[in-house]
Amino acid sequence: MPTLSPHALKAVTHLIARRMGSEDGEAEQVADHLVRANLAGHDSHGVGMLPAYVRLLHAGLLVPNQTSETVLDAGALLVIDARRGYGQRMAADAVRRAIARAKEVGACVLAFRNSSHIGRIGTYAELAAAEGCAFTAFVNVADHHDVQATWGAAEPRLGTNPFCAAVPGADGPAVMLDMATTTIAAGKARVAYNKGVPVADGCLIDADGNPTNDPTGFIRDHTGALRAFGTHKGSGLAVMCEIMASAVAGGQGAFHEAKGGILNSMLATVIDLSKLGDAGKIAGDIQAVKAHVKSARPAPGFDDVLTPGEPERRYAAKRMVDGIEVDDTTWRDIRAAAESIGISGAAFDRVVGANAG
Repeated sequence: MPTLSPHALKAVTHLIARRMGSEDGEAEQVADHLVRANLAGHDSHGVGMLPAYVRLLHAGLLVPNQTSETVLDAGALLVIDARRGYGQRMAADAVRRAIARAKEVGACVLAFRNSSHIGRIGTYAELAAAEGCAFTAFVNVADHHDVQATWGAAEPRLGTNPFCAAVPGADGPAVMLDMATTTIAAGKARVAYNKGVPVADGCLIDADGNPTNDPTGFIRDHTGALRAFGTHKGSGLAVMCEIMASAVAGGQGAFHEAKGGILNSMLATVIDLSKLGDAGKIAGDIQAVKAHVKSARPAPGFDDVLTPGEPERRYAAKRMVDGIEVDDTTWRDIRAAAESIGISGAAFDRVVGANAG
């Protein structure tokens, strides 16, 4: 299993995105986003997505250098259609517009539609938090076979449908919750399959609706389903993410005909906290909530009590020093995807080697 520096992973991702047709700025955004996901410990949303992106490009389901369409610009309301553009750039640009609008009028509701895979939602929450804004997002995943079984169902009807919320702190989000509404993300099942290891109990059902720890059927054969987290409660949130992102925001839904792509839509709110009252008091109260939660005695088997976002920051600090492990199967798939768009093995290795430090 190779261990690579963040710099090397970013360089090879930039190379692949450029060869896929992205201009330099877009390729840089894609590379930065994917590697930051790996650094945060979310390998499901990191560079392992590159083979899927190349497949989408070949199928005409991802459009590099796309221009988004502003469907509505009405004060605190923004509706933006990404038109299958590269999600990491399209979503970031849309959220930046929403942040700017929130700075003007206090808050902005962003309906963001029909983007190719936007990756780790927390990246956009971090953008908002860095500008002193609170952020919430209901996101759906459409245009491919259903993967999530809702509570009481023996077969899937939804995507992984993430939810994200964050509030600002001194150096980014003070607290950030970024999660799929499935017990694990689909990409984590892919990582387990590539490593040849089982998933944890309660994550998957097989084709007959029975619990399973083997991700093979789900990943290789597209049978079975991911389970919603938290029984009926997580399932209910997954349904609301679908409704908010598709019916309310106007994006493609799980109920539409799928073309085999990965489309994300999102209904997000961005609030400039300075417009709600004294920013210092709000920040102090956020820290007081964190301190109160963390003051609890750790349960048996735990060293300390963490708040949302802390595990990702710890992962990032460790991986910046130790490097990022990429399983052998994922690394082979990335190399094969690069070769399919004309990057030779020698050129691939040169980029990795030149940026190894």
